[in-house]
Amino acid sequence: MGPQETIIEGTIPAGGLRLDRALADVSGLSRERVKALMDEGRVALAGRPAGQASLKPAAGTPFTIRVPEAAPAEAAAQDIPLVVAYEDAHLIVVDKPAGLVVHPAAGNLDGTLVNALLHHCRGHLSGIGGVARPGIVHRIDKDTSGLLVVAKTDTAHEGLAKQFADHSIHRAYLAVTAGLPLPAAGTVRGAIGRSERDRKKMALVADGRGKHAVTHYRTLETLDGAALIECRLETGRTHQVRVHLASIGHPLLGDPVYGRTPPKLKPLLAALGFQRQALHAAELGFVHPASGETVRFASKAPVDLRTLVVELGGRDG
Repeated sequence: MGPQETIIEGTIPAGGLRLDRALADVSGLSRERVKALMDEGRVALAGRPAGQASLKPAAGTPFTIRVPEAAPAEAAAQDIPLVVAYEDAHLIVVDKPAGLVVHPAAGNLDGTLVNALLHHCRGHLSGIGGVARPGIVHRIDKDTSGLLVVAKTDTAHEGLAKQFADHSIHRAYLAVTAGLPLPAAGTVRGAIGRSERDRKKMALVADGRGKHAVTHYRTLETLDGAALIECRLETGRTHQVRVHLASIGHPLLGDPVYGRTPPKLKPLLAALGFQRQALHAAELGFVHPASGETVRFASKAPVDLRTLVVELGGRDG
């Protein structure tokens, strides 16, 4: 055994199971992690390298897994304040402020949510792929505020990723739109993909070219030249709420990419210093990947969004 690896040894507990499934069950590693280790030649079955995940070994077959220590993440840990809505040994739910980027990237190499999580969760982060990085399974835009769940273990990462993939996650957003949507409640359906005119933007595209997307909305308050609405996502695509609402002629107030602020409202937004899309991830629900219980979290709209609603004649809720 090398100085920076852990050896897991044992026997296959029952026959008839795929090798990756059997090893995941007995080792506590995720199936994705097991398959990655097999690809690296770190899994042996009866003393011989095992490289076929679909193999169904007999019960009692001895196995060995060599798990290397996770390589340090490229991002540096930074002591950035976080608002934590929930945390346990498996996952953390963060209430992200507007303006905070989720992942380091060109132009935002630090000061991101990932940097903050590396500090907050020291040594307890999903390491899928052998890299000690936070288990980011979904994102919200830099200038969108609200709830985001992050996996702290491989098993949680795999379980949450599956729920996002099959669209069983509950997500609801609060949004302030330009104008009043008609009807006041409805469903927007339309595939979303990269815009052919501007590759930095998403757009509605022909079915078969983009990804199927469905947004259900309902008006909560009629405002002065605007509306406070709730959007429930049946799917979760990049910029889905922003693209879908713009497609029905009611883009988010403050959205610099998908909408233009009505001239009537420009002085108000300028006076408030409101310089982001009026969108907040208010509700998040899922089946806890470890306990199997359904959990739900709610986040009150931040001060800037509530102030905007009040100034447009709405209630401070």
